[in-house]
Amino acid sequence: MKIILTNEVSGLGAAGDVVEVRDGYARNFLVPRGYAIRWTKGGEKDVEQIRRARKIREIATIEQANEIKGRLEGLRVGLQVRAGDQGRLFGSVTPADIADAIRTSGGPDVDKRRIEVGSPIKSLGAHQVSIRLHADVAATVNVDVAAS
Repeated sequence: MKIILTNEVSGLGAAGDVVEVRDGYARNFLVPRGYAIRWTKGGEKDVEQIRRARKIREIATIEQANEIKGRLEGLRVGLQVRAGDQGRLFGSVTPADIADAIRTSGGPDVDKRRIEVGSPIKSLGAHQVSIRLHADVAATVNVDVAAS
């Protein structure tokens, strides 16, 4: 099935790309989650609009990505969350929470869709999070989760 990606999907492509995937993958995963729309002749007009929006958000050069990586890796991010007696969180820390914490601690604006949390953060303490800045550049940020 031919689809148009509306968000970046690792291993598949970036927003605005037209890709061919298996029917079940598109029907059951990509389309319901809003990562893609079905390809149609009328949808080709949407591709240009998606690509323009991607260029505005995208980090243009590797040098710029490396500069942002240096700023992020030198940053210590603290997050205050509600937790139980044994250090377990009520819920988990989301990429949106991490993006807000980076912004409030003086770091650059980071798109929450570029933040990759390996396993869900559900406990207090120090955690490492990866941020994809460019196709070839990723930054690792230390996040300290503390009880509020």
